[in-house]
Amino acid sequence: MLRSFHWLGWFCLWVLHLVGQLSPATGKGVDVAHYRERVKSMFYHAYNNYLENAFPYDELRPLTCDGQDTWGSFSLTLIDALDTLLILGNVSEFQRVVNVLQEGVNFDIDVNASVFETNIRVVGGLLSAHLLSKKAGIEVEAGWPCSGPLLRMAEDAARKLLPAFQTPTGMPYGTVNLLHGVNPGETPVTCTAGIGTFIVEFAALSHLTGDPVFEDVARKALKTLWKNRSEIGLVGNHIDVVTAKWVAQDAGIGAGVDSYFEYLVKGAILLQDEELMSMFLDYNKAIKNYTKFDDWYLWVQMYKGTVSMPVFQSLEAYWPGLQSLIGDIDNAMRTFLNYYTVWRQFGGLPEFYNIPQGYTVEKREGYPLRPELIESAMYLYRATRDPTLLELGRDVVEAIEKISKVECGFATIKDLRDHRLDNRMESFFLAETVKYLYLLFDSDNFIHNNGSSFDLVLTPYGECVLGAGGYIFNTEAHPIDPAALHCCKKQKEEQWEVEDLIREFYSLNRSKKFRLMRTSDKREDEGQKDSAEPSSEHCKEQINSKQKERRIPLLSCPSQPFNSKLAVLGQVFLDNT
Repeated sequence: MLRSFHWLGWFCLWVLHLVGQLSPATGKGVDVAHYRERVKSMFYHAYNNYLENAFPYDELRPLTCDGQDTWGSFSLTLIDALDTLLILGNVSEFQRVVNVLQEGVNFDIDVNASVFETNIRVVGGLLSAHLLSKKAGIEVEAGWPCSGPLLRMAEDAARKLLPAFQTPTGMPYGTVNLLHGVNPGETPVTCTAGIGTFIVEFAALSHLTGDPVFEDVARKALKTLWKNRSEIGLVGNHIDVVTAKWVAQDAGIGAGVDSYFEYLVKGAILLQDEELMSMFLDYNKAIKNYTKFDDWYLWVQMYKGTVSMPVFQSLEAYWPGLQSLIGDIDNAMRTFLNYYTVWRQFGGLPEFYNIPQGYTVEKREGYPLRPELIESAMYLYRATRDPTLLELGRDVVEAIEKISKVECGFATIKDLRDHRLDNRMESFFLAETVKYLYLLFDSDNFIHNNGSSFDLVLTPYGECVLGAGGYIFNTEAHPIDPAALHCCKKQKEEQWEVEDLIREFYSLNRSKKFRLMRTSDKREDEGQKDSAEPSSEHCKEQINSKQKERRIPLLSCPSQPFNSKLAVLGQVFLDNT
């Protein structure tokens, strides 16, 4: 089995390299370098104004040039923008902000915080920054990536959210007080996305820290939603987390549901989990059967499948990108082009768009500079190199700068019909919108690494590969290096896999009966060590001495079997394709 993993690892790299050569990195009619620099300028116009006018508040108010707390008083925009700084190449500012956050952010505060938003923005942002720290030139502590100050901050924030999961169903409340836990009068009604959007961050946290509680609660919440789907395979919009009764029975792919589906796919890829992918594929069949009409997706009654709202929501624009992750490129492009026509009509995506009437829905005419359509364009461009996708990026840059740019940043568009503005710049503008735009125009960014380069890191559990690409973006666009989850192996099967690799590749002296202790070993006298067994420090010395002798770096694939799919450049190719 080990040899198959070694072969598969090199095969992964070869396929990644081959796919990366299929198409040129530029599109017809779009000056990629020009727009890449325009996007960078957009970022700094927003970021510098946040620092000057709003920090340490959560968000910038660009019309009045001041700040406000919105999601919990975390200096949220700074956390959300941190990995974007590195993606844009600003190492020095990344390092400065890491120090600022370590000194200034405290989660022991009497604040009611959104469990969902705190997870995707704060936990996700800190995890991503932690895993990118070494690349940003930060001197990481011994044991990284299995330890580090940003990881401890992420863990601290996540632990503040755990009381929300203490319900009869395992589905979390929507709000938690960071100091006192769930308030006695807290409503038990939570949206589906607010229940099913934890597996990426919480599983990463469990794998890095060795504490399974995070992944366990995230999985239980996911599976409870799955068990409560309707007979026709759909889930509603809001559910009572105490009784598991559906409160809002509209089924669709948009607001209130969206990232639940996203995390089934991304969780499956990140964790090599066939069950999660199987769940999504079953949902996907039901979605196609009951909600899809002419490459649009409507809202239907979850038990009957009858149309309840013939609208397109801007949050649904993530769907073509998600389709690309399962290899459904043709359907993804057709749906994307439908959404692009709406953008061209208004210079942005209104929150709600009435499909039969071809116009906005009353009181839902705004565009808060959301990233979802750009996100899909980035994924699809990586898969197809279709120049139409670069044209979308160009149109977004031109529209946002023309309509939304003000002296102190970029303002939410309150109404796309007359371009009235609102006094808010959400943190996701810097975390997602600008990031996906920049990555669309920067094919050589390290995020798009095709496996041709990587770092070898020595951990207490052996040597592991980092930075080879295949980053999984959480729903706030914070990239998680999937290889990092296999660096801190504390489960006995995974630790044994690493130990076997150490034996094989470093040719340790078996004649001396060298043996690494398995975590499950039961010894008659645990206080006595086998005289033939080297200490952990001696093992490290052996490994270090052998490093100089190695010519071919080790690339190990995850030890868990994953027969149905292979993640390559953001796509999953199924066996039957």
